[in-house]
Amino acid sequence: MSSPMVQFSVPNSDLFQFPPSNDPRTLPSPPAGSTLFAPPFTIPSSIFNSVLDIRVPITIASVYAVTVVSVNAYNRSRGNKPWAISKTKPFFWFVVAHNIFLAVYSAWTFIGMFGALQRTLPRWTGTETLTPLVDSLCKIHGARGLGNAVAYNGTISQWVSTSPSILLTGAGSPDPTDVGRLWNEGLAFYGWFFYLSKFYEVLDTVIILAKGKRSSTLQTYHHAGAMMCMWSGIRYMSPPIWMFVFVNSAIHALMYTYYTLTAFSVPIPQSLKQSLTTMQIMQFLVGSAYASLHSFLSYDIPVQVADVEGTIKTAATAASSSIASAATSAGLGKLVMKYLYRAAGEEGLAENVNAPAPTAKISTSTSTGSNGIQYRTEYQTVPCIDTSGQTFAIWLNVFYLTPLTFLFVRFFVKSYLRRSNQKGGKTSKHSVAESAGKDALKGIDREMNGHSNGTPNGTPNGKANGKTNGTPNGKANGRANGTPNGTPNGKAKGKANGNAFSL
Repeated sequence: MSSPMVQFSVPNSDLFQFPPSNDPRTLPSPPAGSTLFAPPFTIPSSIFNSVLDIRVPITIASVYAVTVVSVNAYNRSRGNKPWAISKTKPFFWFVVAHNIFLAVYSAWTFIGMFGALQRTLPRWTGTETLTPLVDSLCKIHGARGLGNAVAYNGTISQWVSTSPSILLTGAGSPDPTDVGRLWNEGLAFYGWFFYLSKFYEVLDTVIILAKGKRSSTLQTYHHAGAMMCMWSGIRYMSPPIWMFVFVNSAIHALMYTYYTLTAFSVPIPQSLKQSLTTMQIMQFLVGSAYASLHSFLSYDIPVQVADVEGTIKTAATAASSSIASAATSAGLGKLVMKYLYRAAGEEGLAENVNAPAPTAKISTSTSTGSNGIQYRTEYQTVPCIDTSGQTFAIWLNVFYLTPLTFLFVRFFVKSYLRRSNQKGGKTSKHSVAESAGKDALKGIDREMNGHSNGTPNGTPNGKANGKTNGTPNGKANGRANGTPNGTPNGKAKGKANGNAFSL
């Protein structure tokens, strides 16, 4: 084979099993100071793996779902009135601090992952770089360079290195000081914290419930599902999980910055809101396609194979030369050489002992190690995905994102495309109230329901959670701007939290 290739292949059926194998154990993030770009501080391995116990996300997600259902019923029983605390200044500043914290944290994660990708991905110089690029994205353990990865072999239940220069630790696992692969370069560290952030983000729902609103089924599905998806990706060290950490942190940084600005009534162009929704839809579509592709890719890597036969022949040739030179004065040199060549299996050389010595040819595909053993380079086809756990994480994310993408696309069509077609026409009060209700129902923009601005005191004779200017005798949980008389004696109640439901 002249050069390594990338090809599509049918995945091994053994990779699709439920529950997936628990092996290998998740490798902790490298300790601080172990490499040039090591994490800023060390996460104790006991803590790192404790929170990745399956019981942690299942318990938190279950408690979260049950609590939301119960509080939804409670809010409904009291007419969806805001709680007293939601009208206070401390609550307003808590919402602001919450948004600022998530904006800063998300930006920090994005910058960290950007640096990891820079140190990991090879520079694109043409099609000859495709295989090294695929290798760097498929194999996230080991050292930089095609063929230098360390992969887990489920058949023998061991980590395996295909390069004699890449060594394992005494415990038989990848060395935490290896650099050039995503896991050690930052995915283990930033991905682990990103998984934990999914638990913290349930405060979005807490804020919505405190405002007397109903948290929708979509909201509950989003948060609970995100916990499980990030858990599976980090627990099983699934290669494509880097994209969700990297891309989603960038979108979250923009989204929570937007929420912070709206909290202080900074005007935001409608086009920016639309762009955020578009970015989220593209994130889901590209992320699902990218993740699923891993199951169907395989590629060739150079493997150094010990050339035992060549090593023996070289040793025999060297020994025969020494003996022959020593025995030449006695006239026995050629005879001894003939017998040694035959003992090494080189009958042709034995018969040509009396012929002129040929010119030696050194093969470029062989090399000699420090132990004197010769190695030859062969190309071996390997799958992108190695374990059932990695496969499970990939398809859990794909199945989670599929309905979420559909709901986002439906919202985009209703909120932006259809509404833009109605601009310029006369709109009735009934249509305004209906539109406000639909906006609140989807809850993509926290400005719509006051989640971001934390309006402490509502409006006279009515409650307008969002930018609702004057809706006497009614409640319009949406964007009923410029509605002088509001929705008399009616309630346009929204169901969602106003978060952009981003993963």
